[in-house]
Amino acid sequence: MAIKITVLVGGWEAFKEHATAVRHEVFVLEQRVPIDEDLDARDAGCIHAVAYDERGRAVGTGRLLPDAHIGRMAVRSAYRGRGIGSRILEALVDEARARGFREVALSAQTHAISFYAGHGFSAEGDTYLDAGIEHITMRRALPARGDA
Repeated sequence: MAIKITVLVGGWEAFKEHATAVRHEVFVLEQRVPIDEDLDARDAGCIHAVAYDERGRAVGTGRLLPDAHIGRMAVRSAYRGRGIGSRILEALVDEARARGFREVALSAQTHAISFYAGHGFSAEGDTYLDAGIEHITMRRALPARGDA
């Protein structure tokens, strides 16, 4: 069943409560990431995207760091497989492009490599552990609007 999703982008103060709730559910409760490894001092300097369902419930989130890294991508389990992660990712990529970045990078959990590859990201290097979960670095070039 299709649901109406709205993705909003902005600063930490605007989205702190909702982004934290989604991340806590996905990372801390579901994936058992220690809370102090999820929430960090970098959040305040990031651009955050939060997806809301038609009732206004936060169902997914992600962030764009000032160095063009995308991180903390999370979608509540009941909402996965509905394109919400794609909408959040593209909102963050669009924000990076608008800020003049020519490339974005992320640290993908290895189970999500095909998801990111489907959005133009390429894996590089070896896998590594982050918070006890296997990850790999992935990058995507961002040609400026109008470039071939």
